[in-house]
Amino acid sequence: MEIQRSDTAVVFIDPQNDVLSENGTSWAAVGASVTENGTVENMERIFQAAKERGYDVFVSPHYFYPTDHGWKFNGPLEADEFATRTFARSGPLDLTGFPGSGADWLDRFKPYIGDGKTIVVSPHKVFGPQTNDLVLQLRKRGITRIVLGGMMANLCVESHLREFLEQGFEVAVVRDATAGPRHPDRGDGYEAAIINYRFLAHEVPSTTEVVTRMLR
Repeated sequence: MEIQRSDTAVVFIDPQNDVLSENGTSWAAVGASVTENGTVENMERIFQAAKERGYDVFVSPHYFYPTDHGWKFNGPLEADEFATRTFARSGPLDLTGFPGSGADWLDRFKPYIGDGKTIVVSPHKVFGPQTNDLVLQLRKRGITRIVLGGMMANLCVESHLREFLEQGFEVAVVRDATAGPRHPDRGDGYEAAIINYRFLAHEVPSTTEVVTRMLR
């Protein structure tokens, strides 16, 4: 897949404390994978390269508001998120308690996300972008190719990948700019995702490969 400023964007899913910080609600499940992959460091390298070369950067966040607790049914992961208050916010227009919370950006990413150029779209509510305006925002900027990373590999990242492919985008999933949960019964989410990426994505490069091509 070609990577060029004219039609390629970086898309990061859930660059938030609950899935990337040692203090996050999901760290027990994802921490080993995040650490082994150098996920945070690699995401930052891509942020830096994108900003240096003028690539569009999009963030698809995950937020739950108090009214979402009125849902009548949830899958097992959604139920876990509600129980642990993962990605919880006080409301769509209320930032009470948001700074430094699990739903907030990881501190080291804030300079890139808050630079006035990064496009933060409305939240996705389950796993994929069908419930937010990400595809619209990409289309409005003439984006046809996506460099994809973020959290979690087998859940929100894979769901975004699948929808992007159905929508006609070319997608490179950066294999070490993501990570996944490990569960004694459910298995290794990261390894499962990597297998699927190799079947589905146009490319599954490393961060070093992507950054080198962005900076050339």
